[in-house]
Amino acid sequence: MHTVGVFEAKNRLTALLDEVEGGGEVMITRRGKPIARLVPAETGFNRDKARRAAEGLRTASKGQTLGGLSIRDLIDEGRR
Repeated sequence: MHTVGVFEAKNRLTALLDEVEGGGEVMITRRGKPIARLVPAETGFNRDKARRAAEGLRTASKGQTLGGLSIRDLIDEGRR
């Protein structure tokens, strides 16, 4: 990933987009402070990535309890 200022990003947008399309990333700064990042867009649904994320959530939540409360109790409490 490389960094460019706002002025340079504005003047070289097409070239920067070509770089991102090729898999690169570009950080855009204003007065040296990061304000945006250009990254490749995800195209479509990635079933394998979703499956890994769901498995990670299942693993992380094993052994976790609600302290004897039901989901409905927690929702109702959150609305008060």
